[in-house]
Amino acid sequence: MKHNSSNIDEFLHLLRALVREPSVVGVEDAFFRVLRRELEEYPVRVERYHGLLVAQGAEPDSIYLSAHVDRHGLLCTGPNEFQYAAFIAGNRGELTGDSVSEQFMELVAGRFDGQRVQAHTPYAGSYCGQGQITRSYVCPRRRNLIFELDGLEFLQPGFPVSFLDRLRVDQNLVSAQLDNVVCVAMLIELIRCGFQGTALFTAGEEAGRSWRFAVEWFQRHDIQTDRLVVLDTSPFSTLDEVAKQEVVLRNRDSMATFDEPLTDQLLGLCERLKIRHRFKDRYVELLNLDREKPLSIGRTELGRIITATDGIVRGTTLQLPTTSYHTASETAEATSIAAMLRLLRNLCGLPDPW
Repeated sequence: MKHNSSNIDEFLHLLRALVREPSVVGVEDAFFRVLRRELEEYPVRVERYHGLLVAQGAEPDSIYLSAHVDRHGLLCTGPNEFQYAAFIAGNRGELTGDSVSEQFMELVAGRFDGQRVQAHTPYAGSYCGQGQITRSYVCPRRRNLIFELDGLEFLQPGFPVSFLDRLRVDQNLVSAQLDNVVCVAMLIELIRCGFQGTALFTAGEEAGRSWRFAVEWFQRHDIQTDRLVVLDTSPFSTLDEVAKQEVVLRNRDSMATFDEPLTDQLLGLCERLKIRHRFKDRYVELLNLDREKPLSIGRTELGRIITATDGIVRGTTLQLPTTSYHTASETAEATSIAAMLRLLRNLCGLPDPW
């Protein structure tokens, strides 16, 4: 599928600006303020809750789209001591060892050496300085990634440290720490184009907490729906695997079966719009046929929401295929981004410029 270069360029301009804003998991307040400022440019009602920002158009019950705002980073936990923020002791209660993130921990441990980082104050997000990761390793006793930094020895416990991130565009490849700021940008783009439903921006997904904030919001307002679509990135091992599909669908995760009619609606749109797609659960099941240790099909935000509400709130997922997952070089194809935006526009009844 060819994309309209002017439309994708406008989207990438927005994404480039958002990528520069820190949003370390568990310390997302400053990013929420940036996001709110952006959303209040448009005719939607914006409300902030604990762990959640909600933007609603004139038909809020027509469809619910969700994307998490947090990204991976470090947290100062002691004198010149830095840990992977998602897996610090305070977040451990939400993680049980079978998430894709936890299974990736050993794999990504050495990827960060030499990575530039920047520190910010916990709530205001004021810039504190830059440093560089000199070593990263898994501590078997704390079951976490531990980082040694040069240049940020003065930080106090509780200060977030984000990867110094800049969007890079090389022909059809778009790289940054895309998970999940790319989907946040997609929701803003939809709102800019007249989206009338409800957009949920959740915190703490990488620590397994975002579903709680979403569930509480639905329960607070006594909302039942089968029209929730959770947006995210989906990791693949190589660029060749990424190129085999433009979007990723799911029938289920390890927690729940997704809403079949809504999943079928996305599938039908993919076929009508000639968008190449793959079901991630089926893909993992096929991989596991040849593996001694099976891969997890993952515990997603949506699966937890469906389980926690006994199916009163349900829906499906739509994901962007990427590689170099959970690094500052996570990469997607621009054509995939354009395809996912086009699919969402058609799902939401918005004009399709492609």
